[in-house]
Amino acid sequence: MSTSDASSSCCFETIDPMRDVRAGLVREVSALATWTVSSCKPGFGANQLKDDSIETYWQSSGCLPHLVNIRFKRKTVVSDIYIYVDYRIDESYTPRIISIRAGTNYNDLRQVELIELNEPYSWIRIKIKNIHGLSLKTHLLQIAVLKNHKNGNNCQIRLIKIHSPISTKDFLLGDFSTVEMRQYTTIK
Repeated sequence: MSTSDASSSCCFETIDPMRDVRAGLVREVSALATWTVSSCKPGFGANQLKDDSIETYWQSSGCLPHLVNIRFKRKTVVSDIYIYVDYRIDESYTPRIISIRAGTNYNDLRQVELIELNEPYSWIRIKIKNIHGLSLKTHLLQIAVLKNHKNGNNCQIRLIKIHSPISTKDFLLGDFSTVEMRQYTTIK
C-alpha cells in the first residue's frame, strides 16, 4: 500500500490521459469492464463516468464511502487510473480522500493506493503498482471516496479512464520504441 498526495500533479501541470494512448504506449480499457456504483442520483450514474464529457458526472446519493466498481471479464493489467474532478465547480462534492482497491472479487479487495487531494480541478493521474512495483493485474478495481472537501456527504466525479500498458517486445521482432515500428509487430 502506498499513499500519495496528488494535489501537486493536478494543479500545476496539464495532464492529457489520452497522450500515451495516441503514442501507442497504453490502451484505454474502460470499455472492457462492467461498471457499477454504490449509489447515484437518478440520471447521474456509472455511464456518465465513461461518456468523455466533463460537463456530465456521476453523483453519489447516500453515506460515505462512495464506491465505483470496475470489473473486468478476465484479469487485466492496469498501470494508471485517471480521474477528472473539479473543485471550482463542485466544491463540497469534490472527493478529498480516495482509496484504490484491487482484487479477484469483493471479498479479497486490498488497498493499493490512497490519495489525498487538495482542491483539484483537472485530471488526477494515479499510478497503480503491485507490491513488486510492477503494473497490477486484476479482475476488480474499486475506487472508494472516503472523504469529500468541506465534509460534504455526496460526491461528484466527472470522468474516469483506465490504462493498460501495451507490450512492445515481440520475441521474434524485438523491442520497438516508435509508433512507426510498432505497427509491424502484429499481423493484421
